[in-house]
Amino acid sequence: MAKKQQTHAKRARELAVKERRERKRAKKAEAADRRAAVGNAPEVDSGGSAPGAEKQAESAIAEWVR
Repeated sequence: MAKKQQTHAKRARELAVKERRERKRAKKAEAADRRAAVGNAPEVDSGGSAPGAEKQAESAIAEWVR
């Protein structure tokens, strides 16, 4: 029996997935480079949470209580 040929649609899907994964890896590598560059700079706020996060949590709790 002869080997089945791939359809063009299947090949296009596989290629799209491969390209998406490559873009994701590149994006992650760029983010890691940025974190490394920021990690070398002196830290301004060592509060442990994002600014305004506490207000957002309080407003979410207040909204839930209503």
